[in-house]
Amino acid sequence: MSDQSNNPLFLDVEQALTEPEGLLAVGGDLSPERLLEAYRRGIFPWYSEDQPVLWWSPNPRSVLFPDKLKISRSLKKTLNKNIYTVTLDTAFRDVMVACAQPRKDGNGTWITPDMIDAYCTLFEQGHAHSVETWLNDELVGGLYGIAIGKVFFGESMFSKKTDASKVAFTKLVQQLKAWGFELIDCQIQSAHLDSLGAENIPRRRFTDLLGQYCQLPATCSPWQFDDKS
Repeated sequence: MSDQSNNPLFLDVEQALTEPEGLLAVGGDLSPERLLEAYRRGIFPWYSEDQPVLWWSPNPRSVLFPDKLKISRSLKKTLNKNIYTVTLDTAFRDVMVACAQPRKDGNGTWITPDMIDAYCTLFEQGHAHSVETWLNDELVGGLYGIAIGKVFFGESMFSKKTDASKVAFTKLVQQLKAWGFELIDCQIQSAHLDSLGAENIPRRRFTDLLGQYCQLPATCSPWQFDDKS
C-alpha cells in the first residue's frame, strides 16, 4: 500500500478469509494512502494501544442499504420533536475524541491517539466526515467515517442523550440517499444498528459491491445538509 519498509505482515490469506473474525494482517502504518486503499478492499484497522496495527475484514459484513433505513416509532417521535440540531463536518476531532471515551461496559477504547491523528488528516483531505448532534451548544452525539465514491464506511458513534446517535445516523443516511450513495458499511453486527436497518451480507458480496460503488464520483467536501425546507 505504501513504502515497502513499513508494509504489514499478511497472514495466511486462505485461512484468514475463512475465519469469521477476518484478521488479515499485522503491522504497517496509518498513512492516508494505506487507509484509503484498505477501505477500498473492505479492510479496516482495529487494535488496542499496546498492539501493532491489526487489519480486519470480517465475514459476514454488516451493511445498510440507504433505502432500507428503519425508523422506529420512538425514534420518529424524537425526530418530530426537533430536540436536537444536527450538523456535518463541524467538529470532527471532537466527535472522534468522544467516541474514544470508555464505554459503560468498562471496555477500553480502540481509538488510539495515532488513529485520531490519522483520521483527522483524512478529514483535512476531504475523505473523512463527521455528523454532530447538538443539544443547545453541547455535543451530545455523533459519528464519523470515511467516504469513497458512493460508499460511506462508518467507524464509530457515541451518544450522551437518548437517541442522539440514532438521530445523527438517520439524518446522515437520509442525506447520503439524496446524494446517490449506494452502501453504508457498518463493519460488525450490533443490535443498535440492526434496529436501524443494518443487515449481514457475505464478505465476497461486500467486496464486489465496493468494486462497483467506490468507482463512482465522490461528493464534494466539506459536507453540508441540503436545504430541507
